[in-house]
Amino acid sequence: MDEKETKKLFWACFVALVATSFVFGLRANIIGDWQTDFGLSEADKGTILGVGLWPFAISIIVFSLIIDYIGYKTAAYFAMGCHIASLLLTLFANGPTALYWSVFLIAIANGTVEAFINPVVATIYKKEKSKWLNILHAGWPAGLALGALTAILLGDASWKIKYVMCFVPVVIYAVMIIPRKFPVNERVEANVSYREMLGQVGGIGFFLLTWLLVLGVSQILASLNPDFVVGGIVAVIIAATVAVGAGIYTKSFGNWMFLLILLTMGPLATTELGTDSWMPDLLGADFTPAQAGWIFIYVSTIMTILRFYAGPIVHKFSPIGLLVISAIIAIIGLLFLSKSAGFVILIAATVYALGKTFLWSTTLGLVSEQFPKGGALTLNGVSAVGVLGMGILGAPIMGGLQDKGIDRDLKAEHPAIHEKVATSPRSLSFLGEVRGVDEDKVKDLSEAEQDIVREVRYPNKKAAFVQVSVLPTFMLICYLILFFYFRAKGGYKPQELSDGGH
Repeated sequence: MDEKETKKLFWACFVALVATSFVFGLRANIIGDWQTDFGLSEADKGTILGVGLWPFAISIIVFSLIIDYIGYKTAAYFAMGCHIASLLLTLFANGPTALYWSVFLIAIANGTVEAFINPVVATIYKKEKSKWLNILHAGWPAGLALGALTAILLGDASWKIKYVMCFVPVVIYAVMIIPRKFPVNERVEANVSYREMLGQVGGIGFFLLTWLLVLGVSQILASLNPDFVVGGIVAVIIAATVAVGAGIYTKSFGNWMFLLILLTMGPLATTELGTDSWMPDLLGADFTPAQAGWIFIYVSTIMTILRFYAGPIVHKFSPIGLLVISAIIAIIGLLFLSKSAGFVILIAATVYALGKTFLWSTTLGLVSEQFPKGGALTLNGVSAVGVLGMGILGAPIMGGLQDKGIDRDLKAEHPAIHEKVATSPRSLSFLGEVRGVDEDKVKDLSEAEQDIVREVRYPNKKAAFVQVSVLPTFMLICYLILFFYFRAKGGYKPQELSDGGH
């Protein structure tokens, strides 16, 4: 493949990623409209935002296992079909259930896009993987900014009119992808066996993936039948069975370094994607929805620019050094956001953007450079674990923590209003019983009472930033372990298949 065709393929992959995040960015700005139209509680919103992410893992894992057999273009066609179908289903949704499934389907499409673009770029730029994967993933914040900008510019238009605009980037990436020719993955080209690829993940890695997938499928089935819940023990048994089979077949527990990176991905996804989902809503205490949206665009634009110029930064600090620095700055940024008010939030948001910019894309670069034998599976497996952890646990727990705080404060300070608007208790992950606020009942309150509900809500929304800061702290510990490991070995060095790789 010549340089001209390589660049065309890269930019087609870039625009495909822009299309996926465009929907994400626009959705973050209309989630309040959905809450009003469909009567969603904060926990319901968390579930909707979560299902917009974790089914991504189903498609990214499935396609990572078969993509070298069916080809990248087949995966691309599937993604296009799912994107179009999901957008239509969203526009015609007549209730929370239809909305849930439309968001689920677009997550499947997004996962399929990731399943082919990451290994394609890692293959065509095999000598500069971290640099080009960072540039590729500049498409994510670029799409976020464009989606949010679209929502703001359309102003008071209905959310459906805004959502129609999602067809634009989808059609553009389809037109760019269809004529392209795709390369053979570097793992396949180097004759690394399928078993060796699976062995990089190993029994322990497959346990974690399967456990999270079972919990995800359980959530799907529970949405159809509330009485259907796969217990934690059942999920562990299923995951253990798959893990034993994978371990016997591959004769591997998994690469310890890869497994450590897997553990960071749920916290990483919640730090970046979870906070992105809530950002416009969480800033509502200090800004109008439009102003909050502009801050969201500002943060995303910073990320886009920095990722485009990631090459020299990665070269100076190495991928693992950059991850250590990024985690520290992300912690500071989140704590700063929780304590900031007014336009000081712009400074805090800038710090937060600097911290989270390189986390996801540099992790992909690290994995592709250290585990080339893992091919598409290791490269995409980290993303799968990230969105599963965030979608199944991170986003609902973020929403649930807000609901618990709102319920506690409203009950203590305004028991009469609490009695009017509190929902029935629901069980949520590790939080136990959670009671939200019924939006339909809030509408029936007097204007003064609605103001009281808003006053109770906003401090609890901002407190979410403090709670999320625990996650990059855990990530920092893991990164420091890897940093000192590489230092003990003489410094960070990318592995090549010709050298044996990891």
